[in-house]
Amino acid sequence: MSYQYMDKVRNLLNVVETKEKSNIDRAISLLVKTNLDKKSVYIFGASHAGILSEEMYYRAGGMMTINAIFGREVMLDRKPITFTSKMERLEGYGTALASTVNFKSGDVLILHSVSGRNPVIIDLGLAAKKKGAKIIALTNLTYSESVTSRHSSGKRLFEIADIVIDNHGDIGDAACTIKGVDQKVGPTSTVIGASILNSIVVEVNQRLVENGIKNPPIFYSANLDGGDKLNRQLYDEYKDSIHYAF
Repeated sequence: MSYQYMDKVRNLLNVVETKEKSNIDRAISLLVKTNLDKKSVYIFGASHAGILSEEMYYRAGGMMTINAIFGREVMLDRKPITFTSKMERLEGYGTALASTVNFKSGDVLILHSVSGRNPVIIDLGLAAKKKGAKIIALTNLTYSESVTSRHSSGKRLFEIADIVIDNHGDIGDAACTIKGVDQKVGPTSTVIGASILNSIVVEVNQRLVENGIKNPPIFYSANLDGGDKLNRQLYDEYKDSIHYAF
């Protein structure tokens, strides 16, 4: 017996690996250059899209030089939870978030939004671009192209990004049908997005080593003996690209 959701995810991973290879490779090359140039990498997503920011941030086996941007009003512990939707749609909030980040020319901002239509993601992306940062968008093109922007510019995320990676999910994100029910169940954007980003992180670090970097910025588990000491040594080496308290 196979499980419908697992079948969907396996199929989507195959589709992404085939159809998005060139875009993923471009993102890898850009992030390799960003790290070699000692520039900064940031990531942001609102509400459930922000789960990928947490996945990439301060994670054993992850890349130390990725800095997460967290907006308190669009995180999932906000009460009432419906308030996060209001804040995603509030034009200006993303600009205010951007003002707390010292974006510089040559930096990279990874933005995750499945629909790519809400002002918070557009405001943040536009503000970063104005400072000279490059934008990598992780989105769903079919979904995004089927909806209008909620931003006054009329732009959606894929229209302001330098590199666009499509997660190839269903419109509405949920992928599995239930007999007798119209609404699909089982969103795929998190597992597919995490697979894409972790694939990028692995390849970036491999290429850094190939470029002569002896100690790539990979977090050791703090639960391993000596892990804290090794992480501190790496932090001291990469501190110019790390913008969170350690």
